Amino acid sequence: MDKTLSCDGTAIAYRRQGDGPPVILVGGALSTAATEAPLAELLASRFSVVTYDRRGRGSSGDTARYTVAREVEDLAALIERTGGRVSVFGMSSGGALALEAQAAGLPIDLLAVYEPPFTPDAPARRAKARYANRLHRLLSAGDRAGAVELFLSLAGIPADLVARMRHAPLWRGLESLAHTLAYDDAVLGDGTVPVERLRSVDARTMVITGGFSPTPMRTLTRILADAIPRARHRTLTGQTHDLAPQVIAPVLADFFAKDVSVGQAS
Repeated sequence: MDKTLSCDGTAIAYRRQGDGPPVILVGGALSTAATEAPLAELLASRFSVVTYDRRGRGSSGDTARYTVAREVEDLAALIERTGGRVSVFGMSSGGALALEAQAAGLPIDLLAVYEPPFTPDAPARRAKARYANRLHRLLSAGDRAGAVELFLSLAGIPADLVARMRHAPLWRGLESLAHTLAYDDAVLGDGTVPVERLRSVDARTMVITGGFSPTPMRTLTRILADAIPRARHRTLTGQTHDLAPQVIAPVLADFFAKDVSVGQAS
């Protein structure tokens, strides 16, 4: 992997493949550049696709203390290295980060996000606060396995499956990323949909949800699309939060290819 330096000197590892207009993929919780590789390969025939290890993950560095602004700076460094103006796809909490980056003024012309996990109602926000408190206690105690298990439980993974996962080869990799769960939690703030902030997103934007996702998530994506000035909403039939690369790839390719000239001109 290649590396570029973020504003604070942190090395951010990335991989670029394909030719064409540049597209950066921003992964969600517990993801790395390798997680996004299957989608990148599907897009690389039409775009120059960048996958990267977010701060604190994989081959990228980290710098205490974490702030969301630093992750925005990481993405800014990648955009500068990539060529100055890009399209971006953000998955889950990576979508929330991408929205914040564009609202902060990064030169993202076209933006697609899949189910950024904000929590628009008060009971869900209280549950998120309880999760955050427990997560930070586990990480402070050095219980990385407990932190991963807590997140997977929140994500709806059945306890028996989590128990089996703990004995699988992938578990060590998940534990190595456990501290970054606090980073994703910070990206989402208290969970409230940042309506005022989203009004600053001036990119042409597509907010995507899965047709089999829970009703609250599908409702949330409608709220996000309504809050963003130049957004459209799209539902992918048969999909859940565990999104299939072969389903999202043609949707992204169509959006980025059709709208790229419009986005660059605006």
